[in-house]
Formats: sequence, structure tokens, C-alpha cells
Amino acid sequence: MIKNTITVLALAAFAHLPAYAETPLSTVAQVDVARYSGQWYEIARLPMRFQAQCVADVSANYRVNDNGSIAVTNRCRQADGSWDQTEGLARAEDSSNSRLRVTFLPKGLRWLPFGKAPYWIMALDSNYQTAMVGEPSRRYLWLLSRTPQMDDAVYQAYLQQAQAQGYDLSALIRTRHSPTHPTTERTTP
Repeated sequence: MIKNTITVLALAAFAHLPAYAETPLSTVAQVDVARYSGQWYEIARLPMRFQAQCVADVSANYRVNDNGSIAVTNRCRQADGSWDQTEGLARAEDSSNSRLRVTFLPKGLRWLPFGKAPYWIMALDSNYQTAMVGEPSRRYLWLLSRTPQMDDAVYQAYLQQAQAQGYDLSALIRTRHSPTHPTTERTTP
């Protein structure tokens, strides 16, 4: 009797798990890392502890190292107006280059088997101007653009794609970018 009750309770609990729990997160088929390198602006993100201090002007810069790894520099404006900058290192998990593992551990500790997080490129336009990055647990998500703005149609399409892959976007944060962002390219009208 107890065994049957436990079985029924377990089945009931698993019945309420989201369908995506069994569905792997989809990524783009192939990424040319050299084309992906360079400056990206965060357009939106799901909250994460490591970015709690970031209130505006969030950007990332990727540079391919001679050994094929990718140097990562993340930067953001804090509430007091100062800049926070973090250096990291990413490596491809497979030959598609769409699934990376990134670490922000100090250089002397990056050999450790922990402290590396998945960075999966879920969407990337053919001109490498916009991207959506997530990870298998679907807790973290970033929408990125080569400019501080993203076309609203592209933004909405990425949101729909994220939701279709099981993301809950109720806590999504839209990133503010100031016109004085030091890496913002300005054009004269």
C-alpha cells in the first residue's frame, strides 16, 4: 500500500514538470567564432546574481586567442555611475562552436573542473548582428546586439523563440544604454 502511494505521488509530481525538462535546448547549427568576436550590447536578460550590480550599459567583448579559446570582457555601469568589469575565458564544447563553457574564475584557478557555466547560442542572425544566448536549465538568457538597440520585430521574435523553448520571461530585464556609453558608436544625422 505504501509503495503504491509513493508511486502515485511520484507520478503526480513528475506530471507537473514543464515539457521542456525533457527537451534539450536548441542551439544554432554552426558559429564562426571569428565573426562572433567583437563588441556586443546586452539588450535584455533574465536576472542573475553575477549581474545584480549592473543597472545600465551592459556589454561584452569576445576575442579569439591563439589557442582557440575566447577571451571575454563583460562590462556594466553600476548604480553609483562607476564601471564594473570582469574578465573571463570561454571554450567551445563541440565543433559547432554554438555551445561554449565560460569561466570567470581567476586565471590561476581556471584549470579546476568547476566554475564553468554553459553559454549556448540559441539564435544568431546571418550577419552576426543579433544573438540570443541561454543555457540548458533555462534560468539565464541574454539578448545581444552589435548596437545598443535591437529592432523590435527581432526582439519580439527572440522572445517568442525563448518561450517556445521553455523560458519563463516574466522577470526579463530590458537593459538601458546611455548615449554617453564609451563604446557606443555615434553617427551624425
